[in-house]
Amino acid sequence: MSPTVLIVDDHASFRGFARRLLEAGGLTVVGEAGTAQQAIASAQQLAPDVVLLDVMLPDGDGFAVAEQIATPVVLTSSHELDDLRTRLERSRALGFIAKDDLSAEAIRELAR
Repeated sequence: MSPTVLIVDDHASFRGFARRLLEAGGLTVVGEAGTAQQAIASAQQLAPDVVLLDVMLPDGDGFAVAEQIATPVVLTSSHELDDLRTRLERSRALGFIAKDDLSAEAIRELAR
C-alpha cells in the first residue's frame, strides 16, 4: 500500500507540481499547506502517512515544524543537502529529497 502524503510548501506552483508528480506515481495526496501553522493543523486533521515538508517556510523553520508533527516527515528544499546535512542528522525526519529529485518512488523508499 502506498503512503498518503501531505505537501507543505509556501509556493503554490511547487505544491501543484508535487501533487501531480506524486499522484502520477501512484501516491494519494490528502492535502496541501503553505505555512508552518497550516502544516501542523493539516497533519493533525488529515493524518497522512508522510508529510513532505519544505525546509524554509514564511512563518517557521521546517526542522522546527517537523518536531511538532507526530507524522513522519520527509524534508525537501531547493538547497543542497550538504548545506542541511548536520541539521538533518539531528532531526527526527525520515530523510531529505531535493526538490529536483522528488518522485513517488523516493517518498516510498524513505517511508518504508
